[in-house]
Amino acid sequence: MATMRMREALNEALREEMERDESVFLMGEDIAVFEGAFKVTQGLMDQFGERRVRDTPISENTIVGTGVGAAMAGLRPVVELMTVNFSLLAFDQIINHAAAIPYMFNGQVRVPLVIRMPGGGGHQLGPTHSHSFEAMFLQIPGILVACPSTAADGKGLLKTAIRDDNPVIFVEHETLYGIRGEVPEDDHVVEFGSAAVRREGSDVTIVGILKMAHEAERAAETLAAEHGVEAEVIDPRTLRPLDLDTILDSVRKTNRAVIVEEGWPHGGVGANLAALIQEQAFDHLDAPIQRVTGADVPMPYSKRLEQSAIPHPEHIVSAVLETTSGALP
Repeated sequence: MATMRMREALNEALREEMERDESVFLMGEDIAVFEGAFKVTQGLMDQFGERRVRDTPISENTIVGTGVGAAMAGLRPVVELMTVNFSLLAFDQIINHAAAIPYMFNGQVRVPLVIRMPGGGGHQLGPTHSHSFEAMFLQIPGILVACPSTAADGKGLLKTAIRDDNPVIFVEHETLYGIRGEVPEDDHVVEFGSAAVRREGSDVTIVGILKMAHEAERAAETLAAEHGVEAEVIDPRTLRPLDLDTILDSVRKTNRAVIVEEGWPHGGVGANLAALIQEQAFDHLDAPIQRVTGADVPMPYSKRLEQSAIPHPEHIVSAVLETTSGALP
């Protein structure tokens, strides 16, 4: 295995898929000459040319709409939006077209489109560049939602997304682009709907989304070292399809659940998971499900305020201790 950063793993996935399939092409703002705001597309225009790595005007609705049309015509476009917040300008194309066309055409037309977008806080980019909108996309039938947290999963999930015949929202956390990890050098793909158990434990199940999977692991280490609590950490990797079986099996073993996300608390990913766990594993719960979320405010620009709006390991530790209070020696 090679050790590389997340951005390098994503770049390798794009390169390999473009070499494998000539119908794959990239389009987005500043992805060609400038090589992307986060350098994920570095070197790709030099290798594949302007025909397959295309800079676009600053118009997200137009970019995604062009991607939808190209996908319907038999190509496999990978659209990059500069930030997840800008996807709001393309919601008509995403919801009314990309997600709905295969249904409206009774499956006679497919939309094999990947929309990559960075999100999440931590870089002091303010409320128009830093939000976590996974829950918005999770609600839409007809699209898939991938949320990689490691370099290996970044590569494996992106390759799977490009090969899938459905539109895929591919969310990348901005603070994870530089994270290093071992990545298989072969044709590494990660199946959608397959969660990863990042740490095994017996006392509580912690489900962490994107960056929060890492924060959950850090919290689990603290819980074991300082409180004698063994937490099992699960990274869903994809939210649509969701590997609910792995989560439920863990909850049935530990009898407690804590869900961690950076998004807002109302109608969030955690609220959805909590409802599913409550419905399907109620008899196995020995305590209420705990949720750890971002603050219910637009993302602040101030560094201190921004950090206070984002969950950290100490918040996860506190939630775990609350749900295990009085139950463990």
